[in-house]
Amino acid sequence: MMETDTFYIGRCKNGHPDDFRFLVKRYQGGLMGHLMGRVDNRDIAEEAAQESLVRAYFKIDTLQKPDRFFAWLLGISDRVALEMHRKKHIQKQREQIRLATQQAVEPMFSQDCA
Repeated sequence: MMETDTFYIGRCKNGHPDDFRFLVKRYQGGLMGHLMGRVDNRDIAEEAAQESLVRAYFKIDTLQKPDRFFAWLLGISDRVALEMHRKKHIQKQREQIRLATQQAVEPMFSQDCA
């Protein structure tokens, strides 16, 4: 007999956190599909899925409607994907600034040394 999300979430909230694995097994495929549509990179989608599940695990007590677990999880995953995108964008900008600064400074040093 397949138990409901409400059953497993109730067990998690009542001191049986190991039952979260059943929710992971049930939704990891759908979560990955959702994230692949968002990030279009399997490695990033896997990282975002893992982070989303970890956050859901630690915030399970805040879930008010257990029958809406998957929708709640997708909301978490959307925020995680957005955070990862922003972080990647900021890192890219910093790298571009570093390279531009390095290219601007190198000619000055080569002239001073000549």
